[in-house]
Amino acid sequence: MKKNYAWMSMALAMALTSVSCSDDKDIEIVETDANYVGQDVGNFSADEWYPGGKLGTTENTTASCYSDQTPYVDNHKDLFDAFFQGEQMFERQYTLNTGAFKGLGPASVRTSCIDCHPEYGHGKRMNQFETRYSNGNGYLLVVYHPLDGANSNDGGYVAEVTGMPQTQAASPFKAPIDESMINLQWPHISKMETDEIPAMQFPDGEKFDLIYPEISIPKGAFRTSPTPYETGNGAVACRLESTIGIGGTGLIDAIPNEAIKAQYAAEAAYFKKAGLTVSDYINPSMWDAEANDFASGAFYTTFGRDAAKKSKDGTKDSRTQNVTGGVHADGTPFDPNTTDLNKKIVKRYTYALTRGSLQDGPGANAIWNITNVTRPDRPLLYTTEAWAQKMSEDPEVIAAIKKDPSSPYYADGTDEGIKNAVRVLLDPYTNQFDNNIHRFTAEQSMDDYYAFMVWHRGLAIPRARNLNDPQVQQGKKLFMEWGCANCHKPSWKTGDDNYITSKYIADKPLPRYQNQTIYPYSDFIQHKLYMKNDIHGSWCRTTPLWGRGLSLLNTGAEDRLHDCRARNEVEAIMWHCYSKQSHAYSSAINFYKASKADRDAVVKFLRSI
Repeated sequence: MKKNYAWMSMALAMALTSVSCSDDKDIEIVETDANYVGQDVGNFSADEWYPGGKLGTTENTTASCYSDQTPYVDNHKDLFDAFFQGEQMFERQYTLNTGAFKGLGPASVRTSCIDCHPEYGHGKRMNQFETRYSNGNGYLLVVYHPLDGANSNDGGYVAEVTGMPQTQAASPFKAPIDESMINLQWPHISKMETDEIPAMQFPDGEKFDLIYPEISIPKGAFRTSPTPYETGNGAVACRLESTIGIGGTGLIDAIPNEAIKAQYAAEAAYFKKAGLTVSDYINPSMWDAEANDFASGAFYTTFGRDAAKKSKDGTKDSRTQNVTGGVHADGTPFDPNTTDLNKKIVKRYTYALTRGSLQDGPGANAIWNITNVTRPDRPLLYTTEAWAQKMSEDPEVIAAIKKDPSSPYYADGTDEGIKNAVRVLLDPYTNQFDNNIHRFTAEQSMDDYYAFMVWHRGLAIPRARNLNDPQVQQGKKLFMEWGCANCHKPSWKTGDDNYITSKYIADKPLPRYQNQTIYPYSDFIQHKLYMKNDIHGSWCRTTPLWGRGLSLLNTGAEDRLHDCRARNEVEAIMWHCYSKQSHAYSSAINFYKASKADRDAVVKFLRSI
């Protein structure tokens, strides 16, 4: 049955109108937006009521709106049915070997996707790093060797734990990191780095408070051989990265590469004209300032991979994976060497801009590597050799397996046989379906994976609210005048949406968003804010703002920024002007200098889009 929220919105409008007619003089009379939706109003166009375009916006603005499907899905019955099947893949808790959602582990980041995306939204700030089921902890640990040997933002990832480190494991194995030993604290900023803000308060006297995470993982917490403290430069630093809301991600996939290139070129031209070094303001791994074109690092070229064909038993050839590529919506195969820009994959997802297609991006990979649930196109485990080695050396692990002859790790039942089986089967290069110790079967079917991708591409963005409100209109005016839109680019136009999908499901259609005007409020380019204990790598993609104003209603929290250090919009903006080096400093300092009324207007605008 199709969801229809139009009558709900009208009923709510009538209810609010009746309240506003109360004789109680203390109740503010507020005009609802019901009579204005879909119309030009003030400095908002009619299109801006629909941030996801007509094909990608849900009319629902209640506490359930983050989970809604798009009108495109509503209008295609097969997609509608698949959407709700895929929704279960996201919401259900995976188990080791029971029920329909089995295959968890042997090591995992979480037991379900919704653990990291509470009610489909941004992860919640945690005072303690704990991955208990359904607690809203959307944090991923970033563990790396700091270049300065202490706590710099930059440095290569450690190799001993996975890129998204795992703090859970299925018995008898032990998690690569013992999360109970992780130390997380939230110090308060006592003084901004810029001298232009002498105290933690606005010029009118209203105070603000900024906090930031300090996190460390001691050597004893690592159950790997060797530990990260024994490799690289011997120093280990950690940062937190929280999940963001996942609504509208399919629409982002539909933005043409040429449009993204034009945005890079425009920003590069601006910095060059200002006499600034372009590579200081646009990540040179993404944009070649001299060539005025994408750098090679801007393209995602390894869409889809078959298994690595060697395990530690040495039966097959080793460390290479066979690139299988993908297939465009029009049926043509994906060619990473094509000269047609719009048939390439330009990176646009994740803080670090590591992914370029939703079908081989955050969700497609996360349903595998967060849970370690295998499927025909993902026959490898998301593990490390260092963890496999440590588990094969752990006498408690060996003893537990020895008591269970039915274990796939039992081998011949001897200590050496079990040790070898553990080392081989936990190895990240072992094909779980093709080795000489135990041939597992895929734990998720490609039909289920297809349903998951329909769901992921089919998530809607809730419509904008209160655009008729003069305060919201004033907030938009200031947002534009202050230059906030230079990075938080309001609108994009989608193209033909000739998406790329896995060859395994290429015969089935996915939601498609052609020729839509959308309002994500992001340029999908990385910038630097120079915050205290900043993001790993220092560069961070501009996070879309659409729908964020409904976070508290949907998730019970409204934390912002990459590590949830900002507990509301005001704190998020003030972090943008913490340092004069911040790429957003000139915009954010205007907020600091503004009147209370203007600050409130900007906040209300952000909560309305």
